Amino acid sequence: MRIKVVLHYLGLLIAGLGLSMLLPLGCSLYYHEPDSSAFAISIGICIGSGLLFWRLTPGGEGRFSRREAIMLVAGAWVLASAFGAIPFKLAGTCPSYLNAYFETMSGFTATGASVLTDIESQPHAILLWRNFTQWLGGMGIITLFVALFPIFGMGAAYLVEAEMPQAERLTARIRDTVRSLWLLYLGFSAVELILLWRAGGIPLFDAATITCGTMATGGFCAKNLSIGAYNSLIVEGIVIAFMTIAAINFGLYYFLFWKRQPKRLFSNPEFRLFIALLTGASIFIALNLIKSMGLSIGDAFRYGGFQAVSIMTTTGFSTADFNLWPPFAKTTLLILMVIGGSAGSTAGAIKVIRLLVLFKYVYRRISSAFNPRAVIPIKVGDNVLSEGIVSKLMGMTILYLTVLIVSSLIMTAVGLDQVSALSSVAATMGTVGPGLGLVGPMANYLFIPPLGKVVLIICMLAGRLELFTVFALLAPSFWKWR
Repeated sequence: MRIKVVLHYLGLLIAGLGLSMLLPLGCSLYYHEPDSSAFAISIGICIGSGLLFWRLTPGGEGRFSRREAIMLVAGAWVLASAFGAIPFKLAGTCPSYLNAYFETMSGFTATGASVLTDIESQPHAILLWRNFTQWLGGMGIITLFVALFPIFGMGAAYLVEAEMPQAERLTARIRDTVRSLWLLYLGFSAVELILLWRAGGIPLFDAATITCGTMATGGFCAKNLSIGAYNSLIVEGIVIAFMTIAAINFGLYYFLFWKRQPKRLFSNPEFRLFIALLTGASIFIALNLIKSMGLSIGDAFRYGGFQAVSIMTTTGFSTADFNLWPPFAKTTLLILMVIGGSAGSTAGAIKVIRLLVLFKYVYRRISSAFNPRAVIPIKVGDNVLSEGIVSKLMGMTILYLTVLIVSSLIMTAVGLDQVSALSSVAATMGTVGPGLGLVGPMANYLFIPPLGKVVLIICMLAGRLELFTVFALLAPSFWKWR
């Protein structure tokens, strides 16, 4: 494995990260706020360090191996968060570097878990950088580099696979595929921004930060009360629509807009199950709010529907303190945290496709109990899944639940109650952000001890990269030199 080659390209990524900080620097200068020096210094550190990595290590020839791709992707997310945290530390937003790293990892992984106690007191540039990290990480920082630079050659497919394991190859060249996905992502972002600004009537800066949080299904907002601060049905409706759009497989949009094949979208089993679960959860939560809290039908569906969409799409915006809701509603939201959105979307968690395959697998096992000689293939739509794919999906689900349980036990050991511990892990692994109990939508993660923050940082990274990319690094065989 060519460690120096990996470091060579990580240098390019770090330098590119520094260039992306020019946007918040310009924002700081525009608003005449004191954090401009923090961004100027951060840009110098990132570009200087990145170019140093780039110049002192060889570029190498040939394609990346799978192991090199895994190391590059994992290293990219760890280092992007490490260097991206510098402005938060220098500007005094997070006095502790661990807190700054937590906030940045939460941003790049589009988690939305925050350690900030008063968001609205922060400078505009800090808030913009906080949300821009989500937008960059939503579709994937490595896929962006693959789209922009042809330098990765034949190894690009391994890089995309390591960062987005369930991404569907839409074109003959993987670079063309990720370019198409980024164009869709950029187009949806532009439409939402314009709608929020013009139809929603909110300031352009707020529209931009909300758009970054929505399309990345990240959930950072420039307001302490999140989307609830605007108290606008129009804003909430726009956000609901684009949260849902962002949590659907972007490959289906490719066939919808590029190939003019709407049937591929509406006949897709995962899409239909996702919409069915989302609709059903919204109705049941609303009915529970009507019965247990006495809300009107309109308010129950307004708040219950918004939170169901926000949680299942793993965005994490809030319009109400669902921590105060009845147990049934909170339990439903916790289940939605674990399920998440669709494969090939910016949403996190287990994903609906795995839930669908799990149901079919269980049905096959039940059928084989009374008819052991039957050969029952597992089909998703018209496609018969190979046993290798089924095994991989089942393995991911088992590993996800195992990490969820073990991490929750660690969080109880550092002092959290059971509900707060479980939901904090579910919310960070699923890249949701707010949880229940002490980490509810009106609270934050600042109080969690350092060990607990480290565990949750790992959960964010592992959840965003769908576990195998991160846990592969822990396998002794991974480090055998070949």
